[in-house]
Amino acid sequence: MLSTPVILVTAGSAGLGAVVAKTFAREGYRVVINYISNSKRAESLVAQLSGEEAGQNAGDQDSVRYLTIRADLGSPADIRRLVKEAYDTMGRIDVVFSNGGWSRFRDTTSIDDNVFEEDWDQAFNINVKSHLWLLHAAKPYLEQVEGSFITTSSIAGAYGVTKAAQLHMVKALAGMVGPHIRVNSVSPGLLQTDWAKRFTDEQKEIHRQQTKLKRFVELEDVAAQVLLLARSRSMTGTNTIIDGGCSL
Repeated sequence: MLSTPVILVTAGSAGLGAVVAKTFAREGYRVVINYISNSKRAESLVAQLSGEEAGQNAGDQDSVRYLTIRADLGSPADIRRLVKEAYDTMGRIDVVFSNGGWSRFRDTTSIDDNVFEEDWDQAFNINVKSHLWLLHAAKPYLEQVEGSFITTSSIAGAYGVTKAAQLHMVKALAGMVGPHIRVNSVSPGLLQTDWAKRFTDEQKEIHRQQTKLKRFVELEDVAAQVLLLARSRSMTGTNTIIDGGCSL
């Protein structure tokens, strides 16, 4: 087994996933980036990571440093293939950052606008079940290295029903796969990613003013917490809220 650790980042070609990939790469990890459709964006990220590494000590020169794998997180078969391909190519998996998520905005004051079965099925499939399938597929490899499994949750809303289920599941999974695997979650506030473009500037500013720190959450701050959770051997079953004090 190669000595350089490996992180698998799902939904990793942009936004928080991309920042986590960069953060771990700077810490010497080899990185597997999962994407669902935008192969050019994923390959561009790999090119950026490789460019930043040029001239530095790259560790295992004869091993693959960065890898992109297309997989649909709504498909258990795709998830199993993703994990197997990552392990077969990289030789180990130390950290899984399970970053996939799905949402559709509805009127949260109206029950009539919240009875679309396809929305509930897709939300539970991606926001809850995909994390379970991913941990199950990665379990034998994470056990080999006493690795870490970290999910992205949220402080938000109706979507929040499935995110609440995810957080409850994180606690249950931590009990199921301990002592050799640690399972934790991060719950960011509003991140300035493509996802946030659905909000107007006025809505974003209202959110910023509602935070106790009067600032938006920085992607780098969330990535730093993911790194901390990956390294800590004493934390499992936890959820870290990173929202500038919005939920206080």
